[in-house]
Amino acid sequence: MNVRAMTAADYEAVHALWKTIHGFGMRSVDDSREGVERFLQRNPGLSVVAEEDGRIIGAILCGHDGRRGCLYHVCVAEEHRMRGIGKAMVVHCMNALKAEKINKVSLIAFTRNDIGNAFWKCIGWTKREDLNYYDFTLNEDNITAFNQ
Repeated sequence: MNVRAMTAADYEAVHALWKTIHGFGMRSVDDSREGVERFLQRNPGLSVVAEEDGRIIGAILCGHDGRRGCLYHVCVAEEHRMRGIGKAMVVHCMNALKAEKINKVSLIAFTRNDIGNAFWKCIGWTKREDLNYYDFTLNEDNITAFNQ
């Protein structure tokens, strides 16, 4: 297994992986080829994929705003879980963010994502109980669809 920086050329394989993950939410604009390419250009070298036998089996979109890093769409193919792949990708992203002088990293996990929430707790992340998360939609065409 190899963890490396994600490139725009990985989009098709990463998108195909996303479609296999039960309960995974994809946005029509942000997760389109153009949306992901824009994100990768804004955050060069920070997002990662995990490959095995020439196949992408894991991925993380990683970026920062100059103050705080953020991880998006952290996933590992179901048949490859529990082998340290997710943790290896997270460590790769954290090291890349540290090199950018980013001191704090956040992520959002759906409350009903029991597997994901157990993973974050297991690798030492802290669940925040002291704040509320708010968002405001600027583009109503950016619809989230969840995999069944």
